Amino acid sequence: MDPNTSARIRRLGQLAARLLLSAVFLTSGLGKLLDPEGAASSMSSKGLPAAGILLAAAVALEIGGGLSLLAGFRARAGAAALVVFLVPATLLFHDFWALEGMDRRVQMVQFLKNLAILGGLIQTMVYGAGALSLDARARSRAR
Repeated sequence: MDPNTSARIRRLGQLAARLLLSAVFLTSGLGKLLDPEGAASSMSSKGLPAAGILLAAAVALEIGGGLSLLAGFRARAGAAALVVFLVPATLLFHDFWALEGMDRRVQMVQFLKNLAILGGLIQTMVYGAGALSLDARARSRAR
């Protein structure tokens, strides 16, 4: 494969990965904004205190981190913020080990999907946003 084609594919792949990761968090954060009572109720059902405060933090992390990934602006920090959100959310809301039967299987799949998302976030933290991002544009202007 020609090196230019390979580089183009890599740039587009990094962009696609960021867009897909951001979609998960932007959709979830907007859903919480549109139904704050339902989101707070779900949090309270898991025994979380101060659901309103935690809800505001979750929305800020999901939307802020999602926009950071989408634009590729401070994407490493945005991915780190989403990891801070996703790890406890995964452990609290997808506790398949406490369930049985079909509920256990469904929550195990959700848990594993979140692990895959964590993998993408960690890759962004390590490698950055890629060439098609505001981060790359700022670096090239600084040169």
